[in-house]
Amino acid sequence: MSTGRRDFLTTAAAALTAAAMPADAAAQQSAPPSHQNPVVGTEHWTVKQAGADSVKLFLWRKQLKQAPERSDANARRGTILFVHGSSVSSTPVFDLQIQGRPQASTMDWFARLGYDTWCVDCEGYGRSDKSRPVNADVACGADDLAAASAYILNQTGGKLLLYGASSGALRAGLFAQRHPERVQRLALDALVWTGAGSPTLAERRKRVAEYQATNRRPIDRAFVHSIFTRDHPGTSDLTVVDAFADAVLALDTSVPTGTYVDMSAHLPVVAPDRIKAPTLVMRGQWDGIASFEDVAAFFANLPNPDKQLIVMPGIAHTSTRSKNWALVYHLLDGWFSQPAPVYTG
Repeated sequence: MSTGRRDFLTTAAAALTAAAMPADAAAQQSAPPSHQNPVVGTEHWTVKQAGADSVKLFLWRKQLKQAPERSDANARRGTILFVHGSSVSSTPVFDLQIQGRPQASTMDWFARLGYDTWCVDCEGYGRSDKSRPVNADVACGADDLAAASAYILNQTGGKLLLYGASSGALRAGLFAQRHPERVQRLALDALVWTGAGSPTLAERRKRVAEYQATNRRPIDRAFVHSIFTRDHPGTSDLTVVDAFADAVLALDTSVPTGTYVDMSAHLPVVAPDRIKAPTLVMRGQWDGIASFEDVAAFFANLPNPDKQLIVMPGIAHTSTRSKNWALVYHLLDGWFSQPAPVYTG
């Protein structure tokens, strides 16, 4: 047999084997190698000044144990700050650890690709300070990102690649609006702008007086499950959701009400025409937090021509925990590693 034909048959056989693999096995094969250069996590703390109050904020960093060589084209892709949403703290969302599922930790996945990855617990969540009598609204979260970003950039230099999901997208968008000099590229996932046409917010508005009456609201396992089933059941693997709920409830059994109040009664809280960074807007096909028209109008008002609007098929509200997580990671990596345009006119 000729060498060319043998190579063709070998390649075809490998492709067929990959296609026949279970999803998790394929994920493990496609995961960036880590056995020779493992990912390590380090705990960090910073302080946000809020008037006379000093608020302690918890940050978590994941990166390769040994920094890759500068000559490696896939190395040193930048510094990502991941921003959580209304009902969960940062590490369950972005650094969930499940044996045999390397994709469960978004931070590990992107660290293996060469990114320096960070997340922060906003005030009132997880390990961060919960002592002030505040409801930790979107503006408060943007202040948290200002303090966290100052700390991170002091450690790393350069600018941030910023990803926020749900109310985390609102926090990230408002922060980018206030501090354009700190943001290299921005990704907004499960975003809402005005709230028009949102079935999720229509239901939430029925309880807005309840949310306005207290600074915190209780969460339990049934509530965590509802995040994944309320829009379109079946988009997430519920065994992963169970592990996620364990991690969430180990840190919090109640969370602040501020972002719920903002999304129910105060929208819009972000002005797209004031966001100067290149921006990716990511919308799940079945996400009920916003209508497509609302998200598209936000996108149309972004002034930077370096922008993209992506509809993610088979995904509802929580993209990184969905069965189509690989699509999400691919989109984010492509956006964050995209070269800046040479000609802008």
